[in-house]
Amino acid sequence: MNNPSTGTLVVFLSFLMSAELSAQTYPTVEIEPSTLELKVGDTVQLKGVVKDADGKIVPDAQVLFFGPRINLTVTPGGLVTAIHPGDHKVTALSPTERIEGEPDSYTRSWEAGIRGKLDIVVPEPPLSSIQIEGIPDVLYVGTTAALRVSGIDESGAERHDLAPTFTVSRSGTAETDGFGTVTGLKPGAITIMATVDEVEATAAIIVKANPIHFIELTASETDARTGDVIHFNVVARDRKGAIVHDVPIEYSLRSSPDPDHPEARGAGASAMILDDGRFVAEQQGIYTVVAMSGSAVARASVRIERRDVIREFEFLGQARRSDHLTSDFWIWEGVDGRDYAIVGSWGGPGKIYFYDVTDPTEMELIDTVQVDARTVNDVKISEDGRIAVISREGASNRRNGIVILDVSDPRDVKILSTFDDQLTGGVHNVFIYENHVYAVNNGRRWDVINIDDPSKPSRVSRFETTTPGRSVHDVWVRDGILYQAGRTDGIIVVDVGGGGDVGPGGSPEHPVEMGRADQITGWNHAVWPMKSSSAGKTYVFAGDETFYDNPRVPETLAYDPDEKIPSRAGGWVHVIEFDDPAHPQEVAQYKVGDFGVHNYWIDWEAELMYVAYYQGGLRVLDVSGELLGDLYAQGREVGSFYSADPEGFIPNAAMVWGPQPHKGTIFFTDHHSGLWAVRLKEKDEEDKEAGSAGP
Repeated sequence: MNNPSTGTLVVFLSFLMSAELSAQTYPTVEIEPSTLELKVGDTVQLKGVVKDADGKIVPDAQVLFFGPRINLTVTPGGLVTAIHPGDHKVTALSPTERIEGEPDSYTRSWEAGIRGKLDIVVPEPPLSSIQIEGIPDVLYVGTTAALRVSGIDESGAERHDLAPTFTVSRSGTAETDGFGTVTGLKPGAITIMATVDEVEATAAIIVKANPIHFIELTASETDARTGDVIHFNVVARDRKGAIVHDVPIEYSLRSSPDPDHPEARGAGASAMILDDGRFVAEQQGIYTVVAMSGSAVARASVRIERRDVIREFEFLGQARRSDHLTSDFWIWEGVDGRDYAIVGSWGGPGKIYFYDVTDPTEMELIDTVQVDARTVNDVKISEDGRIAVISREGASNRRNGIVILDVSDPRDVKILSTFDDQLTGGVHNVFIYENHVYAVNNGRRWDVINIDDPSKPSRVSRFETTTPGRSVHDVWVRDGILYQAGRTDGIIVVDVGGGGDVGPGGSPEHPVEMGRADQITGWNHAVWPMKSSSAGKTYVFAGDETFYDNPRVPETLAYDPDEKIPSRAGGWVHVIEFDDPAHPQEVAQYKVGDFGVHNYWIDWEAELMYVAYYQGGLRVLDVSGELLGDLYAQGREVGSFYSADPEGFIPNAAMVWGPQPHKGTIFFTDHHSGLWAVRLKEKDEEDKEAGSAGP
């Protein structure tokens, strides 16, 4: 028989234990001031105070400050400058061991220790002026113009995130929906007024009679696949049949996705058409495009079939690492004709591993090199397969920099030299091109280091923007053009010797910017160019990277290697059309659910993109033809491979770092479990296997 008093005692003891735990105190970091509001451009000095478990100040305790960089600049000593409006956070860290010298902005914020947070509010500066954009020279009766408004605020910054209201002076001549769409009703002169927070701008527009009597609409093709871009062309004619030029055409779309196709049901918008007549569909079915100008209307229909590019993966082999996290890698053919891999390590050992991967089913560890670093984040091999350059972060003397290796015999690798002059903040990424190393320095700039004599490297130049809060993460060089993944600066294209007649005449000794594309997320992490032979266009693929907070351990890293808690990354790939470097245009995206993208590789000939989608595994994407819209929704994904390993450093959790195709094998590193090798099966292989399996 149960004793009721026993249950009461258990509840009471549980209450006492809970009360005791809730009363416990721990060392804390407090930031002074405790609340802060700044105007854009303001600078303030923060102070960090460490208190012990009894609330007493710990004298001489070290406190380092870190911020988002995108909207604030924060020095390790706590000097904060407001760059952009918004609600921002600054972190104060008291590390478990004292950090001497300048902390590396990438790794020192990840030191073990206690943290404090400060919320900083930067209000939007008032607008000084606004202007109306997209004003047509002439507005014809029955046609519309889509007006936009930009502004300049009191800090001098351009503003495009405005919500204006529009009015028209003569309602019988034209009308507006109040949001920027203006429609001509009859000939005459009108004035459009835009208002934002009592700041006004006006524009005069002439409305003329519409000369179009009828229009003809044709499609570049009438049968296509999901993801294929179809160009609709309109010819407008007057009453005499003469062609009328420069008259705006308005498009609308009627979609009829195939109801028997499962992805079509409940899919929402299944296709889109732009103002220039470019059309793309995400679902198979029949689509009718309607072109209008005044009372003239024309229609044309197209049939869209499923893209059907899915292929199966075959697992070949794995070189597991269970003792620590791995980082980047490179596959190359050695001078002896065999295939080799170099793999870095992350967060502790400072080791570089060399494998013979000639047989990807039996990858063999052949050499290990130890350097003074906590993280060897990036590794690259020269074009002739004889020299390796590795990045260093967290060196014991805090000098970091790069290490140059002789890998002509990957079974007996030798250190040739180190270079850390003015690279002490930490080199996160590197690239080798024609005996020059492009080293990303402390996340602020990249330095160009000549290695004609790899035992005596020397700096020949550097490139750094003047953007407040600037941040560069990675660089990639192809055909003498350098592509910079600039986080807050977005994509920057720089001539380092390959511009030729079209470039500004740059060189490794004199890098010259050619153009840039803004990256409004501020997460830009990786970059890869592609000259599409099937589309006749130049694309640049810009990958995001961001991480969610760890809900188990609030206000800490995305994950804790000691607790083996996997992280959760976010972000996606932005596709930017870069035919004109001075006027790039973002045209498409590759976004896979709530996963985050890291590094990737594009095979120009096969027109396949291999993507390390972090916890979403390895992904392969069809990037053939013209690109427009949501590439994932269009069914362009060829396949995915989820590299969960029960014996990994963090078990049963994929975290794909970077891929590289080589001689028919796709190699990739998983942050949690080492080097992997897989293969994409051809369609005819799958068909034969299906046939041999029988019913």
